[in-house]
Amino acid sequence: MCGLMPRTLIEFMLTGFMVSLLMTGQVKAQQTDESQPALDATSESQVISAFRTDGPEVSDIVKIDEQRKHLVMFAMGVPLLILIFTTAGLGVAMGIYGKDVYLAHMIFAGLSLTLALAHAIVGVVWFYPF
Repeated sequence: MCGLMPRTLIEFMLTGFMVSLLMTGQVKAQQTDESQPALDATSESQVISAFRTDGPEVSDIVKIDEQRKHLVMFAMGVPLLILIFTTAGLGVAMGIYGKDVYLAHMIFAGLSLTLALAHAIVGVVWFYPF
């Protein structure tokens, strides 16, 4: 068994070395000309032009104007601030005054985190300049 260990280790290292060479492109695998069809310039330009054209027109039902987006963000932000201040107040009550409000503190922390995550996702999706 001891004699097989170095051989197995060497084979494993050589296999990893060959895979890394194939991945970097220094050694090319054998390919036939039939396996890869040739692309002409027109098909390439059609593919590129498909990405350059504008997407489908968005219906009026899906469109949301900027003022409504800001209103929704504000409506999410106010309860978020209230939850954060409540969580902080419960934390201070526990830490400084020794009150037994750990469960309430954790519930408000979980709600704060959930609403903060939703607020961040909506903000990035609506207002990040893509």
